[in-house]
Amino acid sequence: MRAGAVLYAKDVLQIAGFYSDVLGLQIKDSTGNFVKLESDGFQLVVLQTPERITNTLGESGPSLRRENTAIKLVFFVESINQSRAMAKKLSGDVDSEWVFEGYQVCDGSDPEGNIFQLRSI
Repeated sequence: MRAGAVLYAKDVLQIAGFYSDVLGLQIKDSTGNFVKLESDGFQLVVLQTPERITNTLGESGPSLRRENTAIKLVFFVESINQSRAMAKKLSGDVDSEWVFEGYQVCDGSDPEGNIFQLRSI
């Protein structure tokens, strides 16, 4: 089985680049309004937020996390420390770690304030 998610973004290229570099996802397809990223078992499509919605969002960023959302994407990574360093370099943020069900876990946000969680493999 494969899994996937669609993430809306104001700046598709910036957010796709962020997840590609932080998570090691490969860019498989790209047009003006979306970028498809993949690993062996997962596909993330970063899709342009419609302008009518973008105009109502206001400012966003690591300091303005979108924490009032019904979903949080979880990504399994080889090294939380490496992902944290890359996220910070790319204007994202990754919090301190804790243990959940035997995994090292931490929450973070991308440059537009979207929340995600990292778990070490």
